[in-house]
Order: sequence, then C-alpha cells, then structure tokens
Amino acid sequence: MRDFQTPGRSAVRTTQGMAATSHPLSTLAALDVLREGGTAMDAAICAAAVQAVVEPQSTGIGGDCFVLHCPGGGERVLGLNGSGRAPGGASIEAMRGLGLTEMPGFGPHSVTTPGAIDAWFRLSADHGRLPMARLLEPAIAYAEDGYVIHDRVAFDWQIAAPLLAQDPASAAIFLPGGHAPRIGDLHRQPALARTLRSIAQHGRAVFYEGALAQAMVAHLRSLGGLQDAADWAATRSDAVTPISTLYRGYRVHQVPPNNQGLTALVMLDILSGFDLASLDPDGPERMHLEIEAARLAYADRDRHLGEDGGISDRLLAPDHAPRLRAAIRPDQRIETLPQTALALSDTVYISVVDRDRNAVSFINSTYHSFGAGITCPETGIIFQNRGASFRLDPAHPNALAPGKRPLHTIMPGMLTKDGQAIMPYGVMGGDYQPAGHAHLLVNLLDYGMDLQQAIDHPRAFHDGRAVQVERGVPARTIAGLQQRGHEVTCAAEPHGGAQAVWIDPARGTLTGASDPRKDGIALGY
Repeated sequence: MRDFQTPGRSAVRTTQGMAATSHPLSTLAALDVLREGGTAMDAAICAAAVQAVVEPQSTGIGGDCFVLHCPGGGERVLGLNGSGRAPGGASIEAMRGLGLTEMPGFGPHSVTTPGAIDAWFRLSADHGRLPMARLLEPAIAYAEDGYVIHDRVAFDWQIAAPLLAQDPASAAIFLPGGHAPRIGDLHRQPALARTLRSIAQHGRAVFYEGALAQAMVAHLRSLGGLQDAADWAATRSDAVTPISTLYRGYRVHQVPPNNQGLTALVMLDILSGFDLASLDPDGPERMHLEIEAARLAYADRDRHLGEDGGISDRLLAPDHAPRLRAAIRPDQRIETLPQTALALSDTVYISVVDRDRNAVSFINSTYHSFGAGITCPETGIIFQNRGASFRLDPAHPNALAPGKRPLHTIMPGMLTKDGQAIMPYGVMGGDYQPAGHAHLLVNLLDYGMDLQQAIDHPRAFHDGRAVQVERGVPARTIAGLQQRGHEVTCAAEPHGGAQAVWIDPARGTLTGASDPRKDGIALGY
C-alpha cells in the first residue's frame, strides 16, 4: 500500500472494463465506447484516433501502429504489424546520389508510408463491434470544435517549435500566431477534421487510393520525395506470430522484428539470472544490473535487428542470455561494448480490457515529435519519419531497400500466465522502451509494487554515452553508479510514459494505471 502522506495517486480498480491512455480525452472516449458495448479493440481505435488530434506531437494518422490482442482473456496472443514501408524508389544508391551518407532525421526522405489507418480498419473488421464512423466521431469533433492543450503536450510542442517553423504548412497549423500553443489554449485542426470525416464516410480506400492519397503523395513529391501512388496503394498490415520469454513465472509477449520488442525479451532473459528481489529497488546495485543488461541487449539490437524475423530464435536461444550475463560485473561497468546513440521520441500507448476480458495492447506513433516535420496542407496529416531508422550500410539487417520496413521502436507488451491474459502494458519513449518494459516488470514481479507505484518509480536510461537519471533517483544511487564507472547526468526530460491494466482472474477485477510523466489517466466502470 502506498504512503498516503506523500505525493502520488492510487491505481484505478473496477470489474467491467478499463482503459488507460496518456490523455484524459482519449481515456474518456475509450470508456464511452466500452460502456456502449464496444469491444476493447473498438475502444483502443477510438482512443488512438482522439490522440491523433489532441497529442499531435506524439501520434497521427500519418504514422504506424502495432497491436497485441488476447481474445476473451485467454493465453492466445494475436499480433498485428501495422508499420509502413520505404518508397519503391528509395534505395541506398538513391540516397547516396543525393549526397547523403546517412538517413536524414526529418524531411521527405525520412517518410515511410503510413500503416495505421489500414491497421485500424483491419482490426475493426476482425475484432470490433461498432462501425468505424462511430469510432472516429470524438476525434472529428475535437479537430473541428477544438481541444484544450494539456501540460505535457504543451511541453513537447514547445521543444518541437523550431522544426515546425521550417515547414509552412506545419507552421500554419501548429504555430498559430507564430508560436506553439500554451497550456490551456484552445487549438483546432479543421483540415484534419475534414480528412477524418472523409475516412469515416468512405473507408480506408480514400486514404490509400483516393483523394487523400493523391494529396499526400503530391505534396511529398513537391518537396523532392520519392513516394508515388503505388506505395500508398500497396500498404497492408500483417498478422504476425508474437515472440515471448518466461520471466518469474509469467510469459512476456512482444511483436517480432522489424519491431524492437525482442530487445526487451533479451534483457529480461539476462536479468532472470540475478536475485533482484534481494536488492534495494532504489539502490545502485539494482540499477547497475538493469543498465548493463540493457547495454548488452541494445548492442544485440543494433547488430542484428531489421525486417528479417529469423533472428528471434537465435537471440532467445537458451544459451544466449547466459553468455551475455557472464560479462556483467556487479562492481564495474562493461568497458568493451560499442558506443551507440540512443534517443527518446514521442508515442502514444493504449491499454484496454473489456467486460469479455478481451485484452488489447495498442501503440501508435509518428516517431519523433511531429514526425518528419512535414504536414500535408490539404489533409492536415503529419507524416512520420520512420525512414530515419534505416541504415545506408548494405550489409546491415536494417539497410534501406525499396518497399522494406524499417526497425521500429514502438512496442506493445502483453503478460500471460496459466492460460490467461494478465496485463496488456506498454512504455513509450523511443529507444528507451525495451529498458522501460524491463524496469516496469521488475518493479511488479520482483519487488511486488502496486501497478501505479511500478509506473511512477524513478527511471534511468543509458543513452549509449551516459546514464540519464530522472530527478527521483536517490543521490546515493547516483554515487554508486559513478563508483561502478558510469558517467551519470540528469535527464532533461522524463523517460517515456506507461499505461497498463492488470487482470486478476481469481477475483474478477481490473486494476489500471497511467504514467504521471504524461497527462493521462486510467478509468474503468
């Protein structure tokens, strides 16, 4: 039980249905759908659409999504890869011909085709009960009538203002009056409202083959992009078989590559060999072991992960984690690992469970804040910059190629045990996400923390150069990490954000929690 005399909040507890998102309007929209009799998938789609309006720095219909789903609360976990692909005209040779030695972080050459809308329609058809037009209603209303800027949204928006100022269409919509909206301002997106209404009326075809597709492709090509109509028309989401590992008696499920979820599983396999429960959850010993496990797992990711899913069996083989674990010393950082450049980015994650115990873990993103920094003026759609993840090394698994999916950071998680779904969960934050998944699960399964406490707990992240610690990390822990050879700096912004819903089959209850690092809430009925 938490200390009621210190700052914090309780987890949310109920029986029928629960939704947890990073924005109150999104959570409320999802709860309304559940109370109308919609499925957890209906609620998640509705929530994602709302967030595509009210959290434009983090997500949008010009982005991608991944989903894990346990129908009826059973142990069968279904996966969907709703990520887009590189344009058919994109190649390493084409990029080098433009004078590029690495993929640009922003601009038209960072744009991959948006997969989210196709995924939403497929998920609705396969697992929904309410029509898509109903699910898009709240998003259309907020885009047309306006929405109030929440605190974390304003924080992120201000940071992205210089990027938005470089694109006239983005500046016109997202820098009204020449500056980012402030906390409490009312903001509207009328072009996006028209786009969402068109999708509600005409379906996915208008987005991938109709007027919306034509407008998006024409705008990107006017900026020098290599996209064409065939790229949009070919976009399809794919059903995938989730990958998993056992941790403390629970099975942890992730989407396979091109998703980075495998990284979290490798990290958990490494940590499973340590008696973490005997260590202080706030102490340097625990944080050092998590940091070193993360550094090893991320090194695996950067060497091996791309669109090819065959690597999962190798990295989850029984002898792989013990080899990595043997390199960890409790009193000294590993000095031989390659230095990598890891970064945070913006995403929305949605966790929903309905009265039939359908459990949905749903994540949607345009990658970096406001994606590629490009907005289609006719449609109001922000383009994602997932192409920035590609490598221009032809020997690398994540090498750019026509029609190829890039390595993706966004990763929904699912926990099952004894034949039942236990927890759809996710931790946002770009490259931080595998470390965030592991940190959350260790808090829950090794230390027995309450779900809200596990999410609130202070975080540290090794960004490839130094350990970035949140202000809640104790001074004694920072000193202990420094004694072990880690360079430690204070994080400029919080590490990610998380949502989760815990299902207690024995008691028939649901417990939800949402991260205070974002604006969101969990609500149930």
